[in-house]
Amino acid sequence: MSLRETDQLSFADALSFKRAGLNERLGRIAALIDWRAVDKLLEPLRPDRRGAPGYAPLLLFKAVLLAQWNGLSDEAMEEMLADRLSFQDFCGLGLADAKPDHSTLWRFREALAESGLADGLFQEINRQLGDHGFFLRQGTLIDATLVAAQATAPPLPPAVPQVAGEAAPSRLVASETDPDATWTRRGKSRFFGYKGHVAVDQKSGLIRAQVFTGADVNETVVADRLIMGDEKAVYADKAYHTHARTALLKEHNIKNRIQQRPNKHHRLTPRQNLRNRLIGHIRGRVETVFAYLKRICGYRRVRYFSKTRNAVQFALLCIAYNLNKATHSA
Repeated sequence: MSLRETDQLSFADALSFKRAGLNERLGRIAALIDWRAVDKLLEPLRPDRRGAPGYAPLLLFKAVLLAQWNGLSDEAMEEMLADRLSFQDFCGLGLADAKPDHSTLWRFREALAESGLADGLFQEINRQLGDHGFFLRQGTLIDATLVAAQATAPPLPPAVPQVAGEAAPSRLVASETDPDATWTRRGKSRFFGYKGHVAVDQKSGLIRAQVFTGADVNETVVADRLIMGDEKAVYADKAYHTHARTALLKEHNIKNRIQQRPNKHHRLTPRQNLRNRLIGHIRGRVETVFAYLKRICGYRRVRYFSKTRNAVQFALLCIAYNLNKATHSA
């Protein structure tokens, strides 16, 4: 009597059965994207053919995306690649293939930072999502979130009197470990770290643009970089309200849905207060993005000690979020 006849699985059968249960979301993501276009962008990072053989950049790019989805360090990602079949399959690794270790993943991200390719990869993934019709362009929701520095916050000096009309000093004390991290105010307290700025498509919830800065950079400074130009309306809170931005939106025939703020000479009218509340109901949906990054990806604190490295991580997180969101109901 054969093994088949006794309903026992051979080793090959067991592997096939296990692979049939691969993470379905990863399968949908793999099928959604034309990875050849991504691979072409990564061409400058391809290992030197004259040296020792290395890993394909596309393989490593997929590996660091997996790390973002699962909130994994490089060391943990190395273990998962060696152990989890779905991760290996997504990266294009066979069972017998050598797996990249944590230092290889680190060097790949360093190469991304040095080459400046992270933003280009974000834009390429978004171009493809746009071609698939995911961006509906009815409106753009603009906002930012604070992310704590990995470095320990240096002690603050005694309070410095602030000159009327001037911004509060933010670089009062710099960190020797991470000089790019900066101070800002959060309510009545001080916050030390960075700030991630996003533009989110109103209907799909996907991130259309992203900018990463020190915590001291005011939202309005980078806001114009988050206006796409093809949306019908822009939604944002009071921090983004300026007369120049109002004129810019009007010039491009984009509806101004930025909340208004009072000044010492003019209080808001009941109608303006109602307008702000209605805008707030829509604008607040951007918090879903930040909730995903912080709760699912564990992005409450940056992982690295420089703005350049952390900007790469933020771009990767935004790519990972978009791919996950685009395939969520697929």
